[in-house]
Amino acid sequence: MKNATFRMVIVAAAIAGFAGSASAQDVDIGKAEYQSGCAACHGADGKGDGPMAGALKTRPADLTVLSRKNNGVFPVEAVYNVIDGRKAIAGHGSREMPVWGYRFVPPSHQNLKLSDDYIYLPPASAEAVVHTRILAVIDYLNRIQVK
Repeated sequence: MKNATFRMVIVAAAIAGFAGSASAQDVDIGKAEYQSGCAACHGADGKGDGPMAGALKTRPADLTVLSRKNNGVFPVEAVYNVIDGRKAIAGHGSREMPVWGYRFVPPSHQNLKLSDDYIYLPPASAEAVVHTRILAVIDYLNRIQVK
């Protein structure tokens, strides 16, 4: 157990060191999450013209006009419900959003394997990570709305 704890401390220190090398101003988490999970269909600029758009039966939505279509107010709750799967969108597949894998679906638990030892993270941690990812995407989408 001491060995596993020691390895965990080493991994945590390495992660903290790498995280500290970039300033918060240099990292746009919402944009990174969007590029990773949404841009293939919705496009790098959010206008619905991503590289996969042509292969889809229904053209992806232009995500830059969400506020315009909602009387100038960005629809935070509606967008959250689409991303987390509460509101079904045919192009996204099932409510589990298989196009994104498990990126925005909270697992029952997550494992971090260090050699032959496992460290289990409680479900609340996974929920918080998923919630944060979704909010980061929503923040980014809000920032790319056309005026």
